Amino acid sequence: MNLLAPTPPPYDALEWEKLPFAQKTRLVCQTWALQGYGAPLAVLAVYALKIVLFAAAWVGFCSLSPSLGGLSSIGAWWAQPLAFQKAILWAMAFESLGLGCGSGPLTGRYLPPVGGFLHFLRPGTTKRPLFETLPLLGGTRRTWLDVALYALHLGLLGRALLASELTSEHLWPIALLVPVLGLADRTLFLAARAEHYWTVTLCFAFAPEWMAGAKCVQLALWFWAGVSKLNRHFPAVVCVMLSNSPVTRFEWLRKRLYRAYPDDLRPSSLATLLSHGGTALELGVPLVLAASGGGPTLTLVGLVMMCALHGFILSSVPMAVPLEWNVVVLYGGFFLFGAHADVSFLSVQPWWLAAALVGLLVVVPLLGNLKPGWISFLCAMRYYAGNWAYGVWLFKGDSHRKLERLTKAAPWVHDQLKHFYDRRTAVGLVGRVLAFRAMHLHGRALQRLVPKLVTRVEDFEWVDGELVAGLALGWNFGDGHLHDESFLAALQAQCGFEAGEVRCLFVEAQPLFGSTLSYRLADATTGVFERGELEVRALEALQPWPT
Repeated sequence: MNLLAPTPPPYDALEWEKLPFAQKTRLVCQTWALQGYGAPLAVLAVYALKIVLFAAAWVGFCSLSPSLGGLSSIGAWWAQPLAFQKAILWAMAFESLGLGCGSGPLTGRYLPPVGGFLHFLRPGTTKRPLFETLPLLGGTRRTWLDVALYALHLGLLGRALLASELTSEHLWPIALLVPVLGLADRTLFLAARAEHYWTVTLCFAFAPEWMAGAKCVQLALWFWAGVSKLNRHFPAVVCVMLSNSPVTRFEWLRKRLYRAYPDDLRPSSLATLLSHGGTALELGVPLVLAASGGGPTLTLVGLVMMCALHGFILSSVPMAVPLEWNVVVLYGGFFLFGAHADVSFLSVQPWWLAAALVGLLVVVPLLGNLKPGWISFLCAMRYYAGNWAYGVWLFKGDSHRKLERLTKAAPWVHDQLKHFYDRRTAVGLVGRVLAFRAMHLHGRALQRLVPKLVTRVEDFEWVDGELVAGLALGWNFGDGHLHDESFLAALQAQCGFEAGEVRCLFVEAQPLFGSTLSYRLADATTGVFERGELEVRALEALQPWPT
């Protein structure tokens, strides 16, 4: 077996490419159901090795502190507060560099396998400021000031990680700079996983007894992730994840996830049951640990539940590959609720930090669930719910070649793949991104919206917005707000597409307690030309492909 070769689809990819849209979608969805993305085994091994190297680097940073030690004595120091602080700061640096979430082949990155610092340290690259007209920090092209601020961010994190002991002088500059980076480029704020790592760093910097605040953050991560799955979307997520999981390669099991493979790929009763169980588990972990009061029995139950939850996620190797983040959450669970069970999460001090945490951990996620168009799904902590904003970009003919006018760190994805595979293999691999999108419940909207967007979809190159964001912004992780109509306008200003050359559809997430998905249809030259809403219940009756 060639460990670098992806699993071939049961059809000729070059012939598949010429088929009508409905037939193409059906074939690739049926293929995903049994094969998933079909990533080579070597790719999965690289992701596993990356986790090992991530943990090894943390041990290395900890070994620089006399109060801690190296790998041989890790059992004696892993639960020390300094070890946890360095874990959070290292994770923020790792993600800010682009080495964690959104890296590698499972997110459409082949050569180079990362974006991050290759993009963020380069003046002239495209960025997404919070306010485009903001003096100094606004605009849609990265300036030398943007580059300097990002380099300073990395330098401050490096200084803290290399320090033998951490003081407030190491921490407060990091805590104050991250929001500035977010004003200049929201991509950087999200890439740093600021909703987690920056919020905990605030506690490090401004709370003498910071463990209570760190516990609040960890509980909020689990709780809101569970709340976000109280919808009709999550059963389809289970289907997509388990069909792609390297540990569920049994054909009989994958077929049972669907009502009647290959003709009915809606979630089966088994997939629905598994989704409800996963939701209960994710809500149960924070509730049990919060109610434990440090008691050994409930704490043990909560930690076992936590291991089951994150073990499932890690073993599934989700497409956005938030693997190191899950490892940090696991470590945080054992450190905060196991080794330091006596600290109450209700004892946050000073009062203003407690108020700030209420805003960041309660108000922002609640608002993000009720008004998902206002707040990133990351800041709202709506993880893995299958209910995200997304976009699809259609490039007429070879108009995507105009993207070469951008200053960017990565070429067109097919140009990356030609260094590894022939065209047939590359088309077969990238074509599965269509299945990934269509098989989620919100992807059923495509068959209603694509006919409104273009007359003949076969005349266009179909590209998921995630891939466009990956090459133009240097980072992508499932946030459709990064590649919306404002992003389209920024690219249009640099690329100069003709009327009708680029058409985009943007679908927003379903609000908590809401019943619809809102959408916008846009052209690169004229902007949005249609807005509307689709009933989610109606989408449940549809197959992933047009019928």
